[in-house]
Amino acid sequence: MASLKFPIVLFISSLLLHSSLAEMICEDLPKDVCAFSIASSGKRCVLETAVKKDGDVEYQCRTSEVVVERMAEYIETDECVAACGVDRNSVGISSDSLLDQQFTAKLCTPACYQKCPNIVDLYFNLAAGE
Repeated sequence: MASLKFPIVLFISSLLLHSSLAEMICEDLPKDVCAFSIASSGKRCVLETAVKKDGDVEYQCRTSEVVVERMAEYIETDECVAACGVDRNSVGISSDSLLDQQFTAKLCTPACYQKCPNIVDLYFNLAAGE
């Protein structure tokens, strides 16, 4: 019986280890997929700039305090980025682009509005907060 317990314990341990390693954390994401991503915690990832000691500016992916309901562990697709007219190099989260009529027109196209709920949710909530 003891020989049967060891494989079961090993299997359960591997499942627990796998689930703990699979957590998506903004700070671990590369900068080219940071913007428009959502961590396992449900918080949006945001690209921020940091000035290094030598004066150079570098981009870092950080966890924002903006929580997304009903979505987690999500990296926006390149197709949605293109369809919605957003830029993965956007620093921070801002509603400024909503003032651009061309941007809002692209956001409302079927390719964006119907297929990219993450981006639509972000800008809908930004507009609601204004």
